[in-house]
Amino acid sequence: MFVEAIERVDPFVRPILSIVRRYGSSEVIPACSTMFFVNEQACAVTCKHVAEQLINSDTIHQNYIRFQGERRSIPRDKNQTRRLEDLEKKYNLRQESIIRIKNQFVNSVDQFSEITYHFHPTQDLAVIQFKGYQQIKYNACAVFLRDSSKIKQGRSLCRLGYPFPEFTNYRFNPEHDDIEWTAEGRSNTPRFPIDGIVTRLRAENGEVVGIEMSTPGLRGQSGGPLFDTSGIIYGMQSSTRHLHLGFDIEDRDVIVNGRQTRVSNYPFLNVGQCVHVDIIKKFLRDLNLKFYEG
Repeated sequence: MFVEAIERVDPFVRPILSIVRRYGSSEVIPACSTMFFVNEQACAVTCKHVAEQLINSDTIHQNYIRFQGERRSIPRDKNQTRRLEDLEKKYNLRQESIIRIKNQFVNSVDQFSEITYHFHPTQDLAVIQFKGYQQIKYNACAVFLRDSSKIKQGRSLCRLGYPFPEFTNYRFNPEHDDIEWTAEGRSNTPRFPIDGIVTRLRAENGEVVGIEMSTPGLRGQSGGPLFDTSGIIYGMQSSTRHLHLGFDIEDRDVIVNGRQTRVSNYPFLNVGQCVHVDIIKKFLRDLNLKFYEG
């Protein structure tokens, strides 16, 4: 049902590839998120929480650099361990703390000297503006739904994003004690669609701000478009909500792999939360940014 729509939408949807390192580890963790372009001036829509992570990447790195500078001055004596623990508390570093994030914007623009971020005041919505580019690398722009009264319960819609990071062009560099991108390995990651039907509209202060879908938005699809069979944009994937179904099972004896096992189960329905198209269009108008309707 969405075969042609995905082909129409794909040219303006792009992955944001990230690599992450945690404190005390040399493991490189890949991650993805999504954005989609709305005009020919390199303006893309994504989630606020995605854009905040992009901005915080440098802050996180600078915090670790300052920590490293002070750690080098700790004398090697009987109090070294205690002083290091105090320093870790000062810089809020624990075993699972993220100390480095590097990001890549794949097939978006040829280069950029600056990125401007615009954050919606109340919704999980942001606009990324690339500046200093010579050429855009995407081949089309989003077309937003003009008449939002068409968004009703039961309408089938689809989301497109990059939830499964399969790129491998990264490594840990022990000489520099840092993670880095490389020219070797796979540099892209597969797109992944997921469809569902509209279950409910979400309102705040008398204004419709969100669309609930019967299926979850997957990690990495955040910032991806929600669209119909014609490729018209109805919203943007934001988060997943977990609804407790109440069909709880506690200490029930069941047969698993031929053996009796006692299990408990607390089922939830995972539903997707999307930013409503009217919220996106109003935000773009407030920013005086060009966009298309259809």
